[in-house]
Amino acid sequence: QVQLVESGGGVVQAGGSLRLSCTASLITFGLYNMGWYRQTPGKQRELVASITPGGSTNSVDSVKGRFTISRDNAKSTVYLQMNSLKPEDTANYYCNARSSTGTRAYWGQGTQVTVSS
Repeated sequence: QVQLVESGGGVVQAGGSLRLSCTASLITFGLYNMGWYRQTPGKQRELVASITPGGSTNSVDSVKGRFTISRDNAKSTVYLQMNSLKPEDTANYYCNARSSTGTRAYWGQGTQVTVSS
């Protein structure tokens, strides 16, 4: 079955950096839109950043200039480089793969990011 496996989460001090990775299996990775979402208890999951098969990116205003999404189609992996982390970035981060038609979507299990002040 399709799997998205995230890694790279952890505990970091404010101002620090982390790089999240998400490796996909059993999908034609290069044809999928990839995204990173985050969620905190009691709140809705929100899109943080996304990248199209062609490499076009988008991100939420609160992370612009700090987070960078990228992908390596040869490795079926999407990354989220997070710099200048803030306590409000603390959340469970999820990887998402969505087909170009929107008919298929998959989620990873999530990786926790905790930023201490």
